[in-house]
Amino acid sequence: MSPRFTPEQIDAWRRDGGVLVEAFFTPEEVAAVQADFGRVFGDAAGADQPLVKTADGQGGAFHAAQFRNLDSIPFDGCHALNLIGLHPALIAFARAALGVEEVYLYQCQAWAKYTGAADYDQPFHCDYLNHTLVAPSEDTTRNTCTVMCYFSDVTEGHGPMHYVPRPLSEPIAPPEATIGGPPEVAELHRRLAPHARSTAGPAGSIFPYSIDLYHRGTNLTAPGGVRYAVTACFKRAGDDSIAFTAWPFHHMKPWGQLFARATADQLACLGVPRPGDPFWTETTLARAQRRYPDWDLAPYRAALLASA
Repeated sequence: MSPRFTPEQIDAWRRDGGVLVEAFFTPEEVAAVQADFGRVFGDAAGADQPLVKTADGQGGAFHAAQFRNLDSIPFDGCHALNLIGLHPALIAFARAALGVEEVYLYQCQAWAKYTGAADYDQPFHCDYLNHTLVAPSEDTTRNTCTVMCYFSDVTEGHGPMHYVPRPLSEPIAPPEATIGGPPEVAELHRRLAPHARSTAGPAGSIFPYSIDLYHRGTNLTAPGGVRYAVTACFKRAGDDSIAFTAWPFHHMKPWGQLFARATADQLACLGVPRPGDPFWTETTLARAQRRYPDWDLAPYRAALLASA
């Protein structure tokens, strides 16, 4: 168990569907990631006033502007941001939560929100619809562990995620109720809203949650408000029922910078065979080195020699 989280927090994640863990990342890690957010999105500040919600008081709606400053890793020259979703302590949390030794990172995105850039208010919903073609299991360890990581201080004025713990939402509606039309979604939001809790916390906090947890985005109302967040989604390795990002599809991104700095354990979370795997031969090692000249393949070569 990592010193950054406790067995009780793992139990809370499994029971409630989500748990807030403050001070997960160190101040030094937070500062490095904040600097990279500035490189990617610019050192912009939010407006003095939020955009006024145009929905009829039923919890907002989804629209493209909410996701304008959302992009997947890796980013050129942003080494801290590129690897923070693969932090060893995050991998350890996902392994403990899902009860497995091998996990796969199937989504990792940086998300910058600014007061006035959009109306970020959303209705309560579950995420499973765009993470699986089937349905969430009643065994939460067979679903996923999505981690919302905050890299700026998030108060109620900075758009924290709100959620309803599973023991409180289950008597109201099962996860599949998220599939309703506008009237049903509005009624679901009305019934869940009194039970909502906030994920507001200082920079360095994380909120791991499951794809069957009811949650919603909230608006930024703080003058000049900024919210920097990274989402890192883990699943059991080999679980083909869950997916989001096909990493090779983004082969034009600067993967060489990530490979040059990642450990074998981190790369395994992206689907790279570990040292000693039969995939690695003299030929595949040579081809991988040609693709990523700065990748230190010494552990992979040593394992191949040891098996010869």
